[in-house]
Amino acid sequence: MPEGHSVHRIARQFAHNFVGHPVAVSSPQGRFAEGASLLDGRTMTASRAVGKQMFLEFDSELWLRVHLGIYGAWDFAGDITTDATIRSAGGRMGQTNQRGTELGEQAEGTIDELALAAAADAAVTDARTPALDDADGEDSIRSIGAPRRARLRMAEQEKAGEVDVFPPEPVGAVRVRLLTETAVADLRGPTACQVLDPAEVAAVIAKLGPDPLLDDSAAAEQRFVDAVAKKSTPIGLLLMDQSVVSGIGNVYRAEMLFRARLNPHTPGKLVPEDTARALWRDWAYLLDLGVRTGQMLTMDGLDDETYAAAMANRADRHWVYKREGLPCRICGTNIVLEEFGGRKLYWCPKDQA
Repeated sequence: MPEGHSVHRIARQFAHNFVGHPVAVSSPQGRFAEGASLLDGRTMTASRAVGKQMFLEFDSELWLRVHLGIYGAWDFAGDITTDATIRSAGGRMGQTNQRGTELGEQAEGTIDELALAAAADAAVTDARTPALDDADGEDSIRSIGAPRRARLRMAEQEKAGEVDVFPPEPVGAVRVRLLTETAVADLRGPTACQVLDPAEVAAVIAKLGPDPLLDDSAAAEQRFVDAVAKKSTPIGLLLMDQSVVSGIGNVYRAEMLFRARLNPHTPGKLVPEDTARALWRDWAYLLDLGVRTGQMLTMDGLDDETYAAAMANRADRHWVYKREGLPCRICGTNIVLEEFGGRKLYWCPKDQA
């Protein structure tokens, strides 16, 4: 399932290539024909991600809400770019912890400085990165730069290619096709795909926990800390609870817990406050890094050689994720895999005892 960094990258792709343009909306598969008819011909006016959910605004009246879920993916083609540092257009979509901010409030076209500050500070990713090539097909760096006639699949992984004919014919069960004069986006396999009005979008967002890329304020941090402190649910489940914090999935959950040397089974109310604050700040750091690189790199302090290996191969990118039975990179104890809340959990029974 795509985690928060992927959805933010997809939202920025829309912000750069679709916002401000009239969009032909169709449902080649036919399952979204009614919704497509409501949006067809309207101008896309904003693109937003909140955690794992994305919202596309049309004519400041209707929103297309998309949750990719486990199988969903967007395929882009045309004059596109995958530069994730591009700033979103159209102002801020308020979360419930952003007091005084109403959904759809455009702040007279200003950009959400909190959501994009990290990206603005890193207009170019680490100078070591662009020359690297990811053997797993996750590399999105090589396509960063000037827009070109290209094809790009964006989901949990990103794969780039070339386009021979524009627009390409829909392939497979395309739920929604969004088409402008220069770009096309095809949606396949989403868990949720629906047209909502502003009040309905606000209701969806009200159920979501804070997203540090949208709000990295002290209030957002405190909201997360308070949510953890009042629950007896294990922290390994709380980090995946989108009402507690937005965007964390299975990979980031395992890696953040290891980075904090925290036992996944620790009840939230027993997690020390300073540890909970450290978890929030680590999520803010990792989310920003993921948006900029397109990869879930969770190991710090790498020299050039190990950094190159990590960017090129997922197996060298993480502390514990998908390393069951292998020795911990710190203590040598074999990494454990267990079923936890219906998902696979990876952790070190010594360093996270």
